[in-house]
Amino acid sequence: MGFANGHSVALCNPTTDCPDVRAIHQHVGESGRIFVPVLIRVNSRVSAGQRSAGRRSRSSSSVWSGLTCGWVADRLATPKINAVVADRHKLIPAHPAHSAMPAEMPVRLRIFSLNCWGIRYLSKHCAQRYTMIGDLLSKEQHDVALLQEVWSEKDFHFLKKKLGGTHPYSHYFKSGFFGSGLAVFSKHRIHDAFLYKYTLNGYPYMAHHGDWFGGKAVGKVLLNISGLAIHVFVTHLHAEYCREPDSYLPHRVVQAWELQNFIRHTSAGADVVILGGDLNMHPTDLGIRLLQSYTGLKDCYNETASFDGCEQGFTHITDNPFTHKQELVPFGGGIRIDYVFFKGSKSVDVSCESLSTTKGPVPGQPFPYSDHEALSTELELHPSEDGKGYSNQEKDCTADKLSELVNIVTEARTEVKVGLHCAERMRYTAARTGIMGLALLLLELAIAAVPCFALGTEQPFPKASFYLLGALCFAILFCTTLLYIFYGMEVKALQGAEDQMRLALGSLQECLKAFPKGKYEGRSQTELDSRDPSTLEPDD
Repeated sequence: MGFANGHSVALCNPTTDCPDVRAIHQHVGESGRIFVPVLIRVNSRVSAGQRSAGRRSRSSSSVWSGLTCGWVADRLATPKINAVVADRHKLIPAHPAHSAMPAEMPVRLRIFSLNCWGIRYLSKHCAQRYTMIGDLLSKEQHDVALLQEVWSEKDFHFLKKKLGGTHPYSHYFKSGFFGSGLAVFSKHRIHDAFLYKYTLNGYPYMAHHGDWFGGKAVGKVLLNISGLAIHVFVTHLHAEYCREPDSYLPHRVVQAWELQNFIRHTSAGADVVILGGDLNMHPTDLGIRLLQSYTGLKDCYNETASFDGCEQGFTHITDNPFTHKQELVPFGGGIRIDYVFFKGSKSVDVSCESLSTTKGPVPGQPFPYSDHEALSTELELHPSEDGKGYSNQEKDCTADKLSELVNIVTEARTEVKVGLHCAERMRYTAARTGIMGLALLLLELAIAAVPCFALGTEQPFPKASFYLLGALCFAILFCTTLLYIFYGMEVKALQGAEDQMRLALGSLQECLKAFPKGKYEGRSQTELDSRDPSTLEPDD
């Protein structure tokens, strides 16, 4: 087929000429005619002999004009081809009327998530437990395995080698000093990967906690399963070392805020969104409510049709010999801090068919897989009726939900302001201590200069004590300077998050005003006025 500009078009067999495109099937149009999917390749300056011989030109003059899909009718009577442009990971029809789901629908996905507690030389039975985890994944053969706290790349490569037969595709996210600890193993090809490191992640001087050195982050991989774009996220948020008072709460709230922003802004074209990991937050905590309300993600534990696991879905239990039982007793013997979330799209509905957790000790093994319990869920992907999946989500966006979201963002903004106030106070303390250290150092230098200007005058202090005091003053000045820089960075990060929340509140308030006044029945005017973002300015 030729064009006026001298280029030629070759119709390729998608199953033989284009092996990477495996999700193309026959579709029947509304008129009953069969449409056959083809790939269109544009060749420049291809000789007539090559066209007659039917050979595929591999010369440097052959160029591909992207991955283009054309739906050619049984009779090519019209010169106009209904071609569409596909993105990197899926074929998108040019018109909604031509959209159709793959023939394999419904598709079932099995997702696995586990915090491996893999601190080499510190975690108990680390090497043996990695062997057990590898055996479990090889046996169960989940579609995707999301692992956290794989702190050593050697352990990742051990699992990669062990799972080479069942999960040939994998990715390790590198971040911080020790690494992010995040790893993904998949039965399906990973087309792309990206890492976002959280701006706040604890304090460097809290070395016994170690979160700051780990570089907590959220990792994302793109999968193409049966022609569907699956966006998979794995994350690990800052740990909660004390429930009351929780000095890390502002950091964890900011991490949840950045997480929901990252998911929303990077998964706009996804058919399915999946998030798994150790979020270190209880189901009713502010960060979880913020994440779910903003992104629309659904918790597998709340949505599953069948559950088999610990009571109330606990993933940190007293029956696990690696946990500190005294810390869990106040919570009824366990807490749920590990999650698998999911969300569909306009064209795909997702349901959770089953969810299971491990239950502490592993039968036949002397110890469990980790100090956390593993999550295993099965999701079913099926086409939404007449593409109404997104419309159903829009119906849920009522005034009540907007009001709830406004309250959640307001609460998050309050926590960030509390953290900002503490960070500013600590920065001021570091500056004042540094000035005192500098003054002492200058005073000591002045005393040391006395013998130089007063001949015959001896040093009034013993040299050893004098040098020791000087080293101490210098150490104070150096440490407080580093702390001042660190707290300055923390202040900027908290201010940035607070500014973003203020803007979001203004936008949500405008959306809320668009609803009819009848939607506000049962709410006092004072309650509505209290949500006005103008009353939440930082200067107030």
